[in-house]
Amino acid sequence: MKLLLQVVSDFIGGKITGNRNLVIKNLAKIEEAQPGDLTFLYLPAYEKFLSSTKASAVIVKTGFNKKRDDISYIETEEPNKAFFKLVSRYFTPNFPLKGIDPTAFIDPSVKTGKNFAAGKNVVISAGCSIGDNVKIYHNTVVLEDVEIGNDCLLFQNISIREKCKIGGRCIIHANTVIGSDGFGYDQDERGVFQKIPQIGNVVIEDDVEIGSNVSIDRASIGSTIIKRGTKIDNLSQIAHNVVIGEDTIISSQVGISGSTKVGNNCFILGQVGLTGHIEIGDKVILIAQSGVSKSILKEGTYFGSPAKEVKNAFQIEAHIRNLPKYAEKITQLEKQIKEINARLDKIE
Repeated sequence: MKLLLQVVSDFIGGKITGNRNLVIKNLAKIEEAQPGDLTFLYLPAYEKFLSSTKASAVIVKTGFNKKRDDISYIETEEPNKAFFKLVSRYFTPNFPLKGIDPTAFIDPSVKTGKNFAAGKNVVISAGCSIGDNVKIYHNTVVLEDVEIGNDCLLFQNISIREKCKIGGRCIIHANTVIGSDGFGYDQDERGVFQKIPQIGNVVIEDDVEIGSNVSIDRASIGSTIIKRGTKIDNLSQIAHNVVIGEDTIISSQVGISGSTKVGNNCFILGQVGLTGHIEIGDKVILIAQSGVSKSILKEGTYFGSPAKEVKNAFQIEAHIRNLPKYAEKITQLEKQIKEINARLDKIE
């Protein structure tokens, strides 16, 4: 893909300083860019790379102090969003995946999946296993329970078990399991754990993206639900009967225990753990490695284990870091008090 800088600027609504006829051949990170590349500068931490970058042009925030005159600039209010808009429009690769891969398991009697009765433009890649309970009516494969909406992309080795429902425009990455049994057991009088049948399902609504090696358990009864627009990162575990709201971000290695409800527009960052049967309200941010043991209904940012409002949590962390100094100070004070008491005893 080759684009004139003027075309790029017009597309993102920017203002050019420099050579508007410059030909852009590629997009790159500022520290790795080469001649002919376009990059962007958004976070102050990356300004140190501006003096050494080999990029031909850079997208910067309106009013940015341009320290190099051998680079062309495009000014815009939100350089990061402008850059990603450009990636989506001109530089997104076309996946070579089409239709149903012959190695995808749909039913032992259906090897090619040519007549798979999913939605339109569904890609099911090599090694996927979609449902059981599959029957054939008039040479058409019908999944009695599993449903997959239009324009879905399923990468390699995904398992979607019986009764699960996948909405439209979903992307599921390799090795993810949808509808595995929930972790349900009951201990009998002998102390032996007896398995509780997990007879519910998983419902994934439209425009959800799920990373690789994610496990989303089926409900014991009812549904485990991932609502519209939510994005789940790699290696996360969503337990049975969890409900996750709309447009929520769940980062890598998050674990959410059974029957917990997460609201809309939340950010649950890496390695956060949530206990079961609690509720997280809308617009809650849980900072990485937090442990959540109680419901959090108030909008805000939380951190720690157990999770606390971030200002309070950081104050506590600061005190913890200063414990050695506090201990030394307490020892000094105890010594001084002891000396004062000794002098008082002599006076008496």
